[in-house]
Amino acid sequence: MTFGSKILRVALVSTVALVSVASLTPNMFISTAHAATDVAIVVNRVAITNTDIARRVAFLKLRHEKGDLNKMAKEEMIDEQLKRQEVARVGMSVSVAEVDAAFARFSASNKLTPAQMTQILDKAGVGAEHFKSYIAVQMSWPRLVNARYSSRDKLTNQEMVTRLLENKQKPQTTEYALKQVIFVVPANKRNAILAKRKAEAEASRSKFPGCDQAMDFARNYLDVSIRDLGRVLQPELPTEWKPLIEGAKGNTTGTLVTERGVEYVAICSRKQVSDDLAAQAVFRAEDLGKQDKTKEDPNSAKYLADLRSKAQIIYP
Repeated sequence: MTFGSKILRVALVSTVALVSVASLTPNMFISTAHAATDVAIVVNRVAITNTDIARRVAFLKLRHEKGDLNKMAKEEMIDEQLKRQEVARVGMSVSVAEVDAAFARFSASNKLTPAQMTQILDKAGVGAEHFKSYIAVQMSWPRLVNARYSSRDKLTNQEMVTRLLENKQKPQTTEYALKQVIFVVPANKRNAILAKRKAEAEASRSKFPGCDQAMDFARNYLDVSIRDLGRVLQPELPTEWKPLIEGAKGNTTGTLVTERGVEYVAICSRKQVSDDLAAQAVFRAEDLGKQDKTKEDPNSAKYLADLRSKAQIIYP
């Protein structure tokens, strides 16, 4: 299984029973052509429409869920909206390219092209965009939960000593110093200029002068920002950037299309480290790898409950 397919499997295996398209039957198809588009729920001033609910009900049917599907759809959409808002607030959304790639892999796993999968989802009343939005949250949320609770889940000194004794020597990993280069694409201009901005970003990589001159470099381009990511240990690299950073040949990675625009990462330095922080990162990565991915992370439920307790949820 590839690195990418693992992401999709982890994101969907706990909730989606859709993988066998052959199980779809005509009486499961519903039409949303006449569905009302008035507001059904407002979550922190963001509307969830009756059309959204109808699409989620259709999705629940594809997953063979039982019970009050309308109520289940509403609760699921509220949770999803809270997660989406928090992911956006923290700036940890997955890229459009990642979602499209996940959708393509999911289609291929069913021996379908993305176009054929889109047609099936549309006919079922779910819609490809609704499904992609679901995928985006399923991929983004675990990363956010991990980022929030990772510092709280650090090993105690005694646990560290025990693990070090078991390993005979302190683990070694790579420490990167990174900067993020963002060719900003405003949402209202995305369709018009995204391709042009991607070409600009790709062409600029060979001209990147190094991290010390990054700000001067950005001034040569329109709407380009530089973010200092500081020092990041290899096990803590964001999932979407990890293969690009590790596989970079020069001092920049390939580009990714994200909600902010077109981005790449500049690698200022890389070195091998084997201090206590490195050991913590390596051991935590090992522990996460051993977790049962079909079971919900208890920290996820805790985080969501916290968001719900502070949220303004209105049923007009």
